[in-house]
Amino acid sequence: MRHFFARFTVAAAIVIFSAATAQAKDPLRILVLGDSFMTTHTLSGQAVPNQLQKVLGARVKSRAVTGARYRYMMPITGALGMKISKQYRDGPWDWVVINGGGNDMWLGCGCMRCKRRMNKLISPDGTRGEIPELVSKVRNTGAKVAYVGYLRSPGTWSPIEHCKAEGDALEARIAVMAQRDKGVTFVSLADMVPSGDRSFHAADMIHPSVKGSKAAAARIAHVVNGGKP
Repeated sequence: MRHFFARFTVAAAIVIFSAATAQAKDPLRILVLGDSFMTTHTLSGQAVPNQLQKVLGARVKSRAVTGARYRYMMPITGALGMKISKQYRDGPWDWVVINGGGNDMWLGCGCMRCKRRMNKLISPDGTRGEIPELVSKVRNTGAKVAYVGYLRSPGTWSPIEHCKAEGDALEARIAVMAQRDKGVTFVSLADMVPSGDRSFHAADMIHPSVKGSKAAAARIAHVVNGGKP
């Protein structure tokens, strides 16, 4: 009987150890939501979500859609992903990586007199608006959130150069929102592009180049791995 219990104890320990080891090796499950910042270079397999998968060895599912906004009123195409909050799908996600808001500001008000639109996206204290509502929905599932900002132009002309002040103000509000919840991190890219360096941007000077996508993914991966933004 003593030998039986000894064998049973050893066998149970092996099962528990094996289960713990298998669990520890399970890759992270990451969902990506957003706009063309996340979709650029998808066809070549070098978009930000692709780069995240390579860097982290994670299971990454992207539902980002080119041109997507938060304030999108067409029901059918909105449900298909043109409305960023509609991109979310339930799942056992460890992290949800989100970006967005740029199209609302640039296309919605031309980055001029945008205070009302910005307030609909996110209030100054980060508690109300479309962005906090989506983030809160994700956090209620237990997943952590990495909210990613946009590239800045490198001190040379770009079609959205005049949007800088509004972009800074929007991201400042998102940063305030993130400070209210330890499970939310704002990943700023504002300082990533050296002055005069056009290599982080695609030819349109709006979207990231492959180099820019890799650099952004590296910053996101750093946060997912527990580093400070």
